[in-house]
Amino acid sequence: MPDRPPMEAPRMPQRTPSVTQPLADRLRPQTLEEVQGQEHLLGAEGSLTRMLERGTLSSLILWGSPGCGKTTVARLLAGKANLYFSQISAVFSGVSDLRKAFDEASRRQEATGRGTLLFVDEIHRFNRAQQDGFLPYVERGTVVLVGATTENPSFSLNSALLSRCQVLILNRLDDASLENLLERAEAEIGHTLPLDDKARATLRMMADGDGRYLLNMVEQLVPLPMEPLLTPSDLSKVLARRAALYDKDQDEHYNLISALHKSLRGSDPDAGLYWFARMLEGGEDPRYIARRLTRFAAEDVGQADPTALRLAIAAWQTYERLGSPEGELALAQLVVHLATAPKSNAVYAAYKAARKLARATGSLMPPAHILNAPTELMQNIGYGRGYEYDHDQEDAFSGQNYFPDEMERPVLYEPTERGYEGRLRKTLDMRASKRASRQS
Repeated sequence: MPDRPPMEAPRMPQRTPSVTQPLADRLRPQTLEEVQGQEHLLGAEGSLTRMLERGTLSSLILWGSPGCGKTTVARLLAGKANLYFSQISAVFSGVSDLRKAFDEASRRQEATGRGTLLFVDEIHRFNRAQQDGFLPYVERGTVVLVGATTENPSFSLNSALLSRCQVLILNRLDDASLENLLERAEAEIGHTLPLDDKARATLRMMADGDGRYLLNMVEQLVPLPMEPLLTPSDLSKVLARRAALYDKDQDEHYNLISALHKSLRGSDPDAGLYWFARMLEGGEDPRYIARRLTRFAAEDVGQADPTALRLAIAAWQTYERLGSPEGELALAQLVVHLATAPKSNAVYAAYKAARKLARATGSLMPPAHILNAPTELMQNIGYGRGYEYDHDQEDAFSGQNYFPDEMERPVLYEPTERGYEGRLRKTLDMRASKRASRQS
């Protein structure tokens, strides 16, 4: 029989996008080069680019905010690495779904030699035992696991799984990336959006780094007439601003309270007020902020400004009595006071040193002269003998030793020269000199 040319696979006709297909789905990148805002991963020197050039794709955890392209990147990686793409969501899947996905990947590998990229959306929602179920299949290479999460993997994923995966951080989309998306959207719909320059900038700001949300807002603007152009004020009437990312018991909660604390420690009242406001806008309980500010007053201001702790309690009580929004002004005043106050962690450092010393010295008895002697027996064995009543001494200071006889006198509290502590240091230095002269 004469040789026949190989048959070509039938070409599927290009389907016209459905009118109900979201714009974000129609504009989903078809190549890794089209992905916006992730040059550190997909640029010429990006970590994923180098990985693909080496011909090896390891299991990955993609960590990033919503709308930054985690699902798209995973799908395109599968195509680039010639892997079958399989997707499950931890929100809707259980152990049986995982077993099915692993079994199908094993059969596919045996039948065709082709590996599987298993994309697990919201992987942090699987519990620790379910996460352990991935381990043997990842180790054997049955699947290349690519998990997507919006939460810090250090807290939401177990260490065994993390040790087998490379964590890659996807950036929220910056202003330039969002503008590129807008231009692609306008090319898709066939006309520019009816926005003046300021409204266009406002639209990008309203997206808050979320490309999907930006395109969803664009869809709401498409039916509007081209004239007159919308201003920022008009835009706010047409569109709802994206709610700020904030979860009161997850990563963003700790990120923002850390930012507030460190801004105050850095004596920056403007930054302090900004992060304070960000937490309130995110729905944080002002009582939690009041508690953290009170801790700051004790830890970071301390004796440099003894009024800070009193003001913290007063601001906390004011909020409790007035509630929101009036009481939040008292907390704002506290934020400014703490930021502008002189700083000292000398008491905090002394407290930690004292706890450490107490653990090390065990059950040493106080020196006998500072023990009360309410009975004759206690008097006979020396309790209270030689005690000097400080109020009867010059400057109300006797200079006696108050530490156990078996230990050398430590220095725990070392005041700074800042604020009220500057005066304390002079007083303590003078007393230390008098104590030393007495014991010499």
